[in-house]
Amino acid sequence: MPVTATYTQHSCTVLEHRIEVPLDHGRPLGPDNPGIEVFAREVVRPGGEDLPHLVFLQGGPGGRGPRAGNFLEESWYGRALEEFRLVMLDQRGTGQSTRIDAQSLSAFDTDRERADHLTFFRQDQIVRDAEVMRQEITGGRPWVSLGQSYGGFLTLAYLSLAPEGLSTSLVAGGLPGLVDIDEIYRLTYARTAQRNRTYLERYPWDQATIREVAAHLRDTEEHLPTGDRLSTQRFRLIGLGLGMTTSFDQLHYLLEGPWVHVRGERRLSSEFLEGVAAHVSMNPAYGALHEAIYAGATPDLAGRATNWSAQRLAEEIPGFQPDADPLDISEPYHLTGEHMMHAFFDEDPALVPLRGATEELARRTDWTPVYLPDVLARNEVPLAAAVYFDDMFVPRELSLDTAELVRGTRVWVTNEYQHDGIRASGGKVLDHLLALVRD
Repeated sequence: MPVTATYTQHSCTVLEHRIEVPLDHGRPLGPDNPGIEVFAREVVRPGGEDLPHLVFLQGGPGGRGPRAGNFLEESWYGRALEEFRLVMLDQRGTGQSTRIDAQSLSAFDTDRERADHLTFFRQDQIVRDAEVMRQEITGGRPWVSLGQSYGGFLTLAYLSLAPEGLSTSLVAGGLPGLVDIDEIYRLTYARTAQRNRTYLERYPWDQATIREVAAHLRDTEEHLPTGDRLSTQRFRLIGLGLGMTTSFDQLHYLLEGPWVHVRGERRLSSEFLEGVAAHVSMNPAYGALHEAIYAGATPDLAGRATNWSAQRLAEEIPGFQPDADPLDISEPYHLTGEHMMHAFFDEDPALVPLRGATEELARRTDWTPVYLPDVLARNEVPLAAAVYFDDMFVPRELSLDTAELVRGTRVWVTNEYQHDGIRASGGKVLDHLLALVRD
């Protein structure tokens, strides 16, 4: 077993696992297919040595496995540890697994080479990594998977490509739509607009603040603590918080006092800019791969480019146009959500070096499918999924269509939580999913 460290953390035993896998699981290791490292942290509660394994598939893309101070007391982990040995996988490209960022990608000479490398960091290769890790950790026994958000996308790829590795699958806010990316983003824009309206019903006075800050950034140069300019379009990305139970109201606290006066001139305060930076500074893998995870996702979608879907659609949809006048109160002016824009790759220091590679990915059409509907229609792995009624990131309508396709899926539709329900609920969402799959 590839255990490289073992220690005790708040009475739990923690085992760190590291394995080498090929960059491309479709070919043997070699000079043109190097090995990369994949890391997982396994947590075992006192007396839990003989429990089965549950692998957690984190949201993202680009999300590493959780780092908790006390797994028994924080979030949903304690509930999971009642019944399982908990495996926190750092998906390839994240955490302690071989990372992808501007520094690592600088080893390549051209944007085309960088883009080619990034294609090996999608759902299919992550599933193959998980299978190698499973063989090492469980000795070949199937394990339970729990996928949150993008982790649900990974789950569907797992059920398509390696269902023999799973005894049961649980998904929280992450059953993906098996349709073209434009259809997905049209729905996410509609849901984001609704979340904007819900927010302003609670905090109506923030509408003027949002518009005034946006107009100020259009006319005045302001810089984040990292030194990069904050544009109007990038400021609107704080709307990501609208889709989370844990950050919806925190957004109001960010907006409650943005201004200071310096020699008679109104400027954005350092405190406000620091808060905005925490919202809009982006994980490079998240930015570069965000539309790529939808590209050619099924055999029926083969041959289609994503072509900056979010940017294209934003220019058509009232309330989201990048160049809209924020002071024109005759039109809605929305904060944006999980929508990748050109401006981010022109301004965010983590993304600027990846602009060319991301352009290459947006034009690419030769994608390998990551979901196989024919296999999913014959699924034999018990699957329970929480679908959040107002989910801003994974549209409810498409999740329910996917649930209809995947044989044996049990669905819990709830408006009690937003997209981060598994974290915001403590152990309640996980408990409900376990009960659902066992009923």
